[in-house]
Amino acid sequence: MKLNFTGKNMEITDALRDVTEKKLGKLDKYFQKDIEGNVTFSSEKNRKIIEVTINLPGTIIRAEESTDDMYVSIDKTVDVLERQIRKYKTKLQKRYKNNETIRFENVVPLPVEDDFEKPRLVKRKKFGLKPMSSEEAILQMELLRHNFYVFLDSDNDEVSIVYKRKDGNYGLIEPEI
Repeated sequence: MKLNFTGKNMEITDALRDVTEKKLGKLDKYFQKDIEGNVTFSSEKNRKIIEVTINLPGTIIRAEESTDDMYVSIDKTVDVLERQIRKYKTKLQKRYKNNETIRFENVVPLPVEDDFEKPRLVKRKKFGLKPMSSEEAILQMELLRHNFYVFLDSDNDEVSIVYKRKDGNYGLIEPEI
């Protein structure tokens, strides 16, 4: 796995980089070919945060953990990523019927605001919409560990949103123009 490292509010030491590469190297057994991943280390107050994003063709697997010790955060992140791969094994197998990407046999917090300051737009994201079913969108949302996911519905070529409800089920928002 090729890893790109980024540090926010901290310097990435060689020891930290080596430990992270070794721990994330355990996940190589799940992938057929060399894939890319982004690792972001950050430090806020007493919290050590690591965010790992693994880019697979057509999907993204992501985990973020925060503890008092960066090495514990790394271990927790690897565990989360491994659980995600195992949990979605059958769904991913259906999606990647030719098994070229995954080997199935091996299976930013917001800054503190002043009371007088109004909320404002602090981040803007752009991303391409790919046609997919609502089931695929739910899978993507769960892999990213988000509460919602915007996608292009392959049934009607409309932009739609799936979201996780408080009762544990999912909802689908279909805009009406």
